[in-house]
Amino acid sequence: MIENEFGEVGVDHQLVIQSDEELVEMNNGCSCCSVRGDLIRILGRLLKRKDQLDGILIETTGLANPAPVAQTFFTDDEIKQAFRLDAIVTVVDAKHVSQHLDGDDESVKQIGFADVILLNKTDLVTPAELDALEARIKRINAVAKVHRSKNCDVALDHVLDVGGFNLHRATELDPKFLEPEYPFEWAGAYALPAGSHTLEIGHGDDAHAPGHDHSHEGHDHAHGEGEHHHHHHGNPNELDVVILPVPAPGAAMPSSRADRDAGVAAPDYTAAIAAAVHVFADWESRTKDGDTIVPGATLHRLLLAAGNGRFTLKIDQPGHYLVFESCGHDPLHIYVAGDVSKPVWQQDFHVAHEHNEAVTSVGISTPGDLDGKRLNDWISELLRTKGGDIYRMKGVLAVKGATKRLVFQGVHMLFDAKFDREWHPGEPRTNTLVFIGKNLERTKLTEAFKACLA
Repeated sequence: MIENEFGEVGVDHQLVIQSDEELVEMNNGCSCCSVRGDLIRILGRLLKRKDQLDGILIETTGLANPAPVAQTFFTDDEIKQAFRLDAIVTVVDAKHVSQHLDGDDESVKQIGFADVILLNKTDLVTPAELDALEARIKRINAVAKVHRSKNCDVALDHVLDVGGFNLHRATELDPKFLEPEYPFEWAGAYALPAGSHTLEIGHGDDAHAPGHDHSHEGHDHAHGEGEHHHHHHGNPNELDVVILPVPAPGAAMPSSRADRDAGVAAPDYTAAIAAAVHVFADWESRTKDGDTIVPGATLHRLLLAAGNGRFTLKIDQPGHYLVFESCGHDPLHIYVAGDVSKPVWQQDFHVAHEHNEAVTSVGISTPGDLDGKRLNDWISELLRTKGGDIYRMKGVLAVKGATKRLVFQGVHMLFDAKFDREWHPGEPRTNTLVFIGKNLERTKLTEAFKACLA
């Protein structure tokens, strides 16, 4: 099972009922982004196992657009040959979904792309409300099989090996379903001599060269002039960059914008772009300001200060190099002997999915035992005052005097907590909890929770 959740603190792997099956967690990831990294990398790793797998379950965040997740199984050649997408199963919260269908685009997409829908929490609504909700679901998706459930308790043959996914229907719902998406937003080709050069991000007016131009001159916008996308889900002071050497092209490379305007053809970068997709899917190398970058199949996560950074770019062999950038930082410049090197070719790449910026997460992880009464009073007050804004809350807590972990789950004003297994000998009694919703105040939540410590 591959598990992913929208949030900064990993808690779901602690909430899964004990099982002999393998659980792979993607921390701080976003599997809704089709080729962004973790999903392809983990699936590729699972392919190398010696034992035969019966199947793989992928649990995405509740905020995910399911289309790009499914797209991974049709646009990546290795994954396409090795896996068959059986079905997209969507769980619908019968108690709360109506308040999201009118405003949250992801909710409608999840229902629209589903092959199987579990209409869950049927015990919390009236039969009339349930009938009206199922009718509304059928208006969104008339072909999905709907199973009513409580605690998602349904027969496994309703959700496994159902053969429900239909590629033709997916392309009808999303005509761009099979169009590739990328984990980077910009790429540029540079002709560079051997030696040590400077790769600079930001720095505004204090750039090295006179007349410093703060734009990627001559962008070719693949998906519309003037589009700007910000897709990086991590720290805003981090930028993912891959630099790949380009084999000498068979045709002459345009050396200037004038050459491009004159119709001189650029080389085919298709293979290099495909290679960069897989490099972005690999583990990152954290690169501090001032460190040296050597071109090759390495994902460099540049650690910036207020959006700025300078790095040494070491070029062993003169030639053309493709620079791939994750999230549209502007400017990015390479300096050779103090002069800015202009890209001889460049292109913007569109990443379709963006999370609803109004929805955020707050993760808290702190050691220590909690006072049970303080914890109960705080959660009661939190649900009373903020329940409408809290889409999900969940966690594992250590309560003073209890030898077992307290596991809790909450949706809006509904809350459930129970003790599960014993804390293992030597296991740190660490409290881990995550809130997902709107109008979340990190400092207030953190301070109020820590006030519950015994």
